[in-house]
Order: sequence, then C-alpha cells, then structure tokens
Amino acid sequence: MNLLLVVIGLVFLILGGNWLLKSAVGFSLRLQIPKIVIGMTVVSFATSAPELIVSVKSALEGHADIAFGNVIGSNIANLGLVLAITIILSTISVEKSFYKTDWPVMMIASLLLYGFIVFDGELQRYEGIILFSFLIIFLIYLLRFQKPAVVDELPEDDVELPLYKDVLFLVIGGVGLWAGSELLINGAVGLAENFNVSERIIGVTVVSIGTSIPELAASVIAVLKKEKAISLGNLIGSNVFNILAVLGLTSIITPIKITDSGLLSNDIFWMLAISLLVLPLNFVPTKMKLGWKEGLILGALYAIFVFKMFY
Repeated sequence: MNLLLVVIGLVFLILGGNWLLKSAVGFSLRLQIPKIVIGMTVVSFATSAPELIVSVKSALEGHADIAFGNVIGSNIANLGLVLAITIILSTISVEKSFYKTDWPVMMIASLLLYGFIVFDGELQRYEGIILFSFLIIFLIYLLRFQKPAVVDELPEDDVELPLYKDVLFLVIGGVGLWAGSELLINGAVGLAENFNVSERIIGVTVVSIGTSIPELAASVIAVLKKEKAISLGNLIGSNVFNILAVLGLTSIITPIKITDSGLLSNDIFWMLAISLLVLPLNFVPTKMKLGWKEGLILGALYAIFVFKMFY
C-alpha cells in the first residue's frame, strides 16, 4: 500500500509540475514580468507548499525534527539533486543578476537561520516573524527591480493563453503538486518507519526528497521545454521560500525546538556548504555556465550526504 501511494504521488507531481509551468509562462507573458520573477514567486510558492504543509503539521504534532529536517534536507536536495539533474540534462547560462541578487539572498537567509537556531536549538516566534518579514522585502524587491538572471533561448516560441486557462493550470497544477506530495510523503514515511529510523533521518532524506519532487518535475520539464529562466529561478526561490516562508510561518504558528543534535552539528552545515558551492561553480571550469561537470560534482556531494546519513 505504501509503495502504491509513492507511485501515485509521483504521477500527480509530474502532471502538476507540467500544469504549473504552463501557468507560469502564461502569466509572465500576460503581465510582461521576467520569467525569473515568475519562477521565484508563483512557481516557488506552489512547489514549496508541500514543505509548508508537512512542516506545520509535523511541528503541531510535536515532531519538530521532521519539520526542521524537511526544510534542511529539501534545500540540500534542491541543489545537490534537482539542480544537478537539471544541468546534467542541459547547460544553463547565467547572467550577473544571479550572483548579485538571487544567490546572496539565499545565503543571507541560510545564515540568518543558522544564527537563530545554533545557540538554543529553537526557532522562536519572533525569529519566525523576522524571517517572514525578510521574505516580504525580497518579494517587493523582485517585483520592482529584478531583471532576468538566465537567458531564455526560445522567447519566440511562447504563445499567450486565455486568462481562464492560465488560472486553471495554476489551480490544477498547485492541487496536483499538493496531493501528489501528500501521497508520496505518507507512503515514503510508512516505508521508512518499517526500518525504525529516526525522525531526523526521515525528515532529511525521505520526506525532503518527497517534497523536492515538485521542484524536480517543474525544473526538468522547464529545461526540456527551454524555459531555463523558470528552472533556475524556481530552485533558488524554493530554497529562499523554504527558510523564510516555511520555517518562518511554522515557527510563528508554533516554535520549533530541535531534539536531534545531528540537525545542528551536521545537516545544516551541509546545506550551507552546498549553497555556498553554487557560486564558484558558476565560474569554474566555465565562466557563467552550469553544465554537466558541475552537475556531477553536486550530485556526487548529495550522494555522499545521503550515504553518511545511514552509515
């Protein structure tokens, strides 16, 4: 039964990612907003919804390690797994605004989280308010000043859809991602619990990979359709949203108290290291490009991270 839930969940996630992408492209054309902004707002909100649902539910039920581990593991998976697969499939050319705005905001959010959690092992309500306020400021900046951070290879192939179709695809895509993630997580956690592993390991690996499937589906579909601006913006935006929105809102609702020291002594440092690594990979070996070589490096690091979790 658990295996069936995982399979059905994956199907919903892939379909939801495709519908969401259609909606994102449609809105970017209709509103004449750069696709990177749409990727970092509309798509990121929808693909981060599973993390938010899982984290709030886990924290309220007294499973803070799953709530926190889910976000840490998901951010690691977004870069070490999803970005790796995306750039192995197709090289992404990056412009200056990526390292001037998007990457620094992701690092500031990550370091802010580390500063809040490292001393007392708890994310307080006022700290959640600070995180979420930072998100609002970031979104206002995006909508007013952000320029495309990735070159769109085929801008002439985009066709503007009727408004009702854009809205319909957005709603159906969001529901598909949410339902698929719920099914996948329930099935995956059920399978993991049979092996008697800790809540931290479930959160950082099984649950986080499950909630990163929407990002993987949306990004791979985006790359295959040459919508690379949405692909990169979605990943960077999702990591920012996971920290500022998911943990921010969760801790506002109920403070998150970490009980497994491994989250603070190991996992959060992996998140910081992989997030930091994305910048130099933009310059070495090929300047302002992320390709299959960089994808292999990120993928190998993620494999080592998962291996060390279990052994």
